[in-house]
Amino acid sequence: MNTYGIEGHEPSILPSGKKFKLVWADEFDGTELDRTKWDYRLSMMQKMHPAWSDKGVRLDGEGNCVFTVIEDENGNPVSSQLQTGYNFMDQPLEKTAFYNDHLQWTVGKLREDKFTKKYGYFECRCRLQSKDGWWSAFWIQSPIIGASLDPEKTGIEIDIMECFKPGTIAGHNAFWGGYGLDRQYKRVGGKDVSREAWHTFGLLWDESGYTFYVDGEEDGRITEPVSKTPQFILISTEVQGYRREDHTPTKEARAAVGDTFLVDYVRVFDIIE
Repeated sequence: MNTYGIEGHEPSILPSGKKFKLVWADEFDGTELDRTKWDYRLSMMQKMHPAWSDKGVRLDGEGNCVFTVIEDENGNPVSSQLQTGYNFMDQPLEKTAFYNDHLQWTVGKLREDKFTKKYGYFECRCRLQSKDGWWSAFWIQSPIIGASLDPEKTGIEIDIMECFKPGTIAGHNAFWGGYGLDRQYKRVGGKDVSREAWHTFGLLWDESGYTFYVDGEEDGRITEPVSKTPQFILISTEVQGYRREDHTPTKEARAAVGDTFLVDYVRVFDIIE
């Protein structure tokens, strides 16, 4: 592996055998989230999701973005998700009509993405949550995933890091075909890591496939299908329970209030050689 240094910050750990150029980054300096780079994800599959809040993220002034399990106005545990783009199927529906015909278009208001990228090296350095009851993730998604049966054109969800249990990194997923009857996926890798230490998670995406890295070591590769469309970045957390039929948080989620997931940086590199 190679390293890439930014003065005053921890260096990147880059795959060997290639040359890279930094094209996008957030080092989370200062005390205010850069809203030109990030937006909050509050809805999923055309509905507002009760587990997500726009109040669970802060910058600590020491170069970290801090995600915290907080209580909403009803005393329920919630947390936050950040994204640099938008899935066209997430936005809630509003009543529409086609001229004088009362026909409902089943896609919400579209939004312009803040940052998308096709191919490159995507990297995040973070410290995982320490309590059960919620999970964290670093991933990329196409704005139009599932809009056709061709994943090259409409993209793939790529889960670079998912931690559902403190200290355990789940297998890295590739989902395509959307999230309904046509959904397909592949999974590789996964490993246990220290709960207390900082870790670096990376994805090398090129025309030959997806290679996943944990702390500079390869942790699996998926060679097909490969998205050929730009995709956006998400850093997400979610408390457990709201996706169950009764849509209520678990007792573990309630006990996790105050726990944190910290992100040191997110960087994206072009592959130049």
